[in-house]
Amino acid sequence: MWLYNFLLVLDLKAILLFIFSFLLIADFLRNRKPANFPPGPKALPFVGNMLNLDSQHPHIFFSKLADIYGNVFSFRLGKESMVVVSGHKLVKEAIVTQGENFVDRPPNAIAERFYTEPSGLKSISFSLSTFSISCRHEGGAVYISVDLSLGGLFFNNGEIWKRQRRFALSTLRTFGLGKNTLELSICEEIRHLQEEIENEKGKPFSPAGLFNNAVSNIICQLVMGRRFDYHDQSFQTMLKYMSEALWLEGSIWGQLYQAFPQVMKYIPGPHNKLFSNFTAIKELLQEEIEKHKKDLDHSNPRDYIDTFLIKMENHQEAELGFTERNLAFCSLDLFLAGTETTATTLLWALLFLIKYPEVQEKVHAEIDRVIGQTRLPSMADRQNLPYTDAVIHEIQRMSNIVPLNGLRVASKDTTLGGYFIPKGTAVMPMLTSVLFDKTEWETPDTFNPGHFLDANGKFVKKEAFLPFSAGKRVCLGEGLAKMELFLFLVALLQKFTFSAPEGVELSTEGITGITRVPHPYKVSAKAR
Repeated sequence: MWLYNFLLVLDLKAILLFIFSFLLIADFLRNRKPANFPPGPKALPFVGNMLNLDSQHPHIFFSKLADIYGNVFSFRLGKESMVVVSGHKLVKEAIVTQGENFVDRPPNAIAERFYTEPSGLKSISFSLSTFSISCRHEGGAVYISVDLSLGGLFFNNGEIWKRQRRFALSTLRTFGLGKNTLELSICEEIRHLQEEIENEKGKPFSPAGLFNNAVSNIICQLVMGRRFDYHDQSFQTMLKYMSEALWLEGSIWGQLYQAFPQVMKYIPGPHNKLFSNFTAIKELLQEEIEKHKKDLDHSNPRDYIDTFLIKMENHQEAELGFTERNLAFCSLDLFLAGTETTATTLLWALLFLIKYPEVQEKVHAEIDRVIGQTRLPSMADRQNLPYTDAVIHEIQRMSNIVPLNGLRVASKDTTLGGYFIPKGTAVMPMLTSVLFDKTEWETPDTFNPGHFLDANGKFVKKEAFLPFSAGKRVCLGEGLAKMELFLFLVALLQKFTFSAPEGVELSTEGITGITRVPHPYKVSAKAR
């Protein structure tokens, strides 16, 4: 009996050894690098370079690798390899000069799980990766559409992405983007924000929630046609879920899910909250869509949702993403993009202005001289506020709120920086390396508004200023963000002097998720 058990164990060991050897060989064959592929750190079987990654400061980690391997290097997360592109010259070549070669997004495990989920009671969906079939009943007829893409605006590719992006830009412009009407809406929101700060009566307060409220209300007016009271419970729930989800997506849990989705989806952990948060936000937006459907006026659309609903009535447009399911996803993407980045930049703005009080004083003086303290600022004032404009740009550069940029994928075999990039390779143009490029900035690691001023004190543009990325995937809300940053910040400095609570030293170290945010802090606002 003991001999039988011994032979059984021996056979089991042999089988396990064979399986392990097979997987090891398969991993090696799958990840063989072609000739002249970018160099990079040696990767372990199965996990790649995952164990080396600094999940808290990935942009700093990749910058150090660029110093070792050069401005084009490879890195492997799990079974997937990617190429990291560093420095202004090569990043611009990738996303502008070769923009058509790197315009698409690679497969994204988090996006594939979320954007292909069933959308609720109004549709029936069956999803296989990015393949979905939806069926809806309307007016006695059944409409069936086949969607071969992810939903939303950010992870889509091809004709659907082009049409949805073009539609979003056109619709946002119709409802005020780049016009005086939107400027007036921002100024109205400024009054609410100023009132909330005045109510603090000079006591220390956290500006994070207020900035989220104010900035989010602008995109809400464009997408939903209304603003929310700062104490509205549904509104606060959306903002809370959004902040948590964006941090989780960029955390080690999000990175593990991206690398090992088939394993992580069965493992309990914080990454599951990422999906529940996104779903909760989408459901709240779905409620807004239902309200819009009840009082939709075809002759007088009020916002993005109304315009999308009208577009949906042309059933031939369904194959281009004009479905109710995709309306919820696109609205979610606009809400996320229209809130987080600008609100976070305003947080960094106060932090840097408090760290450099002499800069805050000079901005106060310029605003007083050009605008005064009785009227709100307008975009027409910007050309007369060169120092203030330079400070805002330097805040954006130093805050570096999207340090890594979204991944791209090579649509064909190409070369970059002298290296061969095969079709299907994921490529990450690292924005940090552009904003801190030593060949482009006089003092890249120091807060210096002079980067954007000439010898005569006039504002100058810099090619290496790419906080919104560039090329075909440039940030959809760049124009809105620029308007909000200028008007909100000038109006706040027009009315208040900001300082840290006595004895508190604010840190310029950030917390990196999908965006890079300051550590929570409080400020005091003294009326001027």
